[in-house]
Amino acid sequence: MMRSAARKGYRVLVLSGGSNVVIGDAGFPGPVLLMRTRGVTEVERDHRGVLLRVAAGEPWDEFVARTLAGGLSGLEALSGIPGSVGATPIQNVGAYGQEVAQTIEAVHVYDRVDDEVKVLSLPECGFAYRSSIFKHNDRWLVLEVDFRLAVSAASAPIRYAELARHLGVEAGERVAAERVRDTVLKLRAGKGMVLDPDDPDTRSVGSFFTNPVLSAQEWATVQDRLADAGEPPSWPAPNGTVKVPAAWLIEKAGFTKGYAGRDGVAISAKHTLALTHRGGGTTAALLDLAREIRDGVRDRFGVVLHPEPVLVNCSL
Repeated sequence: MMRSAARKGYRVLVLSGGSNVVIGDAGFPGPVLLMRTRGVTEVERDHRGVLLRVAAGEPWDEFVARTLAGGLSGLEALSGIPGSVGATPIQNVGAYGQEVAQTIEAVHVYDRVDDEVKVLSLPECGFAYRSSIFKHNDRWLVLEVDFRLAVSAASAPIRYAELARHLGVEAGERVAAERVRDTVLKLRAGKGMVLDPDDPDTRSVGSFFTNPVLSAQEWATVQDRLADAGEPPSWPAPNGTVKVPAAWLIEKAGFTKGYAGRDGVAISAKHTLALTHRGGGTTAALLDLAREIRDGVRDRFGVVLHPEPVLVNCSL
């Protein structure tokens, strides 16, 4: 299909779960390939751990649960995330102090330009915060992902303060990996971030905006504007930058939980980073709400928020 579409000059949209994709109301003007490949293969087991090769169509959370049941750790904090394995390297999926780049060893891809299958090493994937060479790039079709996991019932070190607090441990400590999974699932459910057909707050693409990473100068400028808003939580990031939670900025800019847009779209009643539909909402209405939030945060704090999901045949 990919070769045939290329010969005819068609763009092809590749989807698996579609949980992190926003598609314009006009749809996509071309063929759509649904990724449904399955399979998990143990490639090797040595002093470095276990190397698993996983088909792109494997449901992500089922795979995470399978690794824990097999006595492996390294993905436990990424529990409850919808979608497929093949989608995770595209935006370097992360949550609660873990991201897939910490365990990915290689990504097997079909190169649409060179018309051949290639294996890209970790450095070649260009992983960054919620980004990679695969994001916003039609060249690469992810086929399989190689994960290097520890043979251990203990979790990776706990890096996220909220998770550590709910586990009752200090940052950097390890606990049972299964316990981390259970705690993360409860935390995500409390924020409407675990799919539930009876909960309208779960009708979203998850976090709509990424947490902004600011230079030292940008952070100083933001702090000057925060005198009446209080000191926001923040975390040190690479090269002297500072990561600030988008949810905090959104709320302090006046967009509270449950804030309603038009035509049945609204901010989640549980989490200000999730934009939801309550039935009948259009992509146009969703993006109008997103623009209102983005512009409000920019006017209040001078920070421009960027969308986390992939926007198809639409723009913010």
